[in-house]
Amino acid sequence: MKNTEERAMAFVNLYAVLGAIPRLCELDADAAALADQNVSIGFDVKGGPAATLSFGGGACRLSEGTAGCRIRLPISSCARFNGVVAGTVTPIPSRGFFKLGFLLKNFGGITKILESYLRPAPGALEDPDFFRRSTLLTRHVLVSAAAALGNTDTVARASASYIPDGSAEIAIGGEDSVWLSCRDHRLTAVFSRPDDVCAVMKFRDVHLARDIFDGRANSVACVGNGDVRIGGMIPMVDNINRIFDRVSVYLA
Repeated sequence: MKNTEERAMAFVNLYAVLGAIPRLCELDADAAALADQNVSIGFDVKGGPAATLSFGGGACRLSEGTAGCRIRLPISSCARFNGVVAGTVTPIPSRGFFKLGFLLKNFGGITKILESYLRPAPGALEDPDFFRRSTLLTRHVLVSAAAALGNTDTVARASASYIPDGSAEIAIGGEDSVWLSCRDHRLTAVFSRPDDVCAVMKFRDVHLARDIFDGRANSVACVGNGDVRIGGMIPMVDNINRIFDRVSVYLA
């Protein structure tokens, strides 16, 4: 993939793309219905990330590592894992063969629902509820991808090296916020308010946020006219925006 790094892409795919499934289960009833069994899927990528998605009771959570997972999917390289997410490579479990029904039916169904939100079909965004859910999931992916790239991508790491300790709030109108936190120049996407918020980037509403996410509005111009409000530690916001520029390359 042009101008991207396979290992960094693997972290984006696991922590940002598949990592949006917990939020998806909160927003979409059909996805929650498929997350009804107590099953955990561990992705162990050689030379790359390792994390587990744990399902049960209509919810999902993402955790580091694969210890104790019911279904373990060892992937031999970051490139092959990126192929798994793209649908061009089929993983073979090393554990959990008796749970393959959940992997193929439930998990497969959840990922299809996720794709429908992240790559909406023509006309889908005309539904206001779908529009809102899609925009909130897109923000979740973008912020999580920024954290992943800030820790792994060569260009994004250079920008992260200038970010001081603290957290930046990424807000959309009256919706719930997400935060990008920095510790020793390592970034983490945070979904409950931290104690050290020192910068904010707030979009006027979901419609403006969507236009910026999709490239139909210029973020600099929106800052100038007040549709996007930034405050606090401006150099933090500036360098985070540079990382968002890298995110757009990876998720194009």
